Amino acid sequence: MHDLTGFQRDLLYVIAGSDDPHGLAIKDELEEYYEKEIHHGRLYPNLDTLVEKGLVEKGQRDRRTNYYTLTRRGQREIDARNDWEAQYISLEVEA
Repeated sequence: MHDLTGFQRDLLYVIAGSDDPHGLAIKDELEEYYEKEIHHGRLYPNLDTLVEKGLVEKGQRDRRTNYYTLTRRGQREIDARNDWEAQYISLEVEA
């Protein structure tokens, strides 16, 4: 995951936290998080990069709508990133 941009990493997390989201659903989630518009020219090339890297699979719902699913490799990358972050950040829950 070290070779991904922060935006690509965020895409991966949104896909992992959703049930086969389509592009516009991913876009909506990121716009809410970033509090600004995400242009199609930024979104779809980055999704295609994740597909090319084998982290995400792209399927087709209908002629106009694609959906995205995390691959096993994508899940392993997220797990590895979480393990790496845990070395530096302690996430303790207060009672």
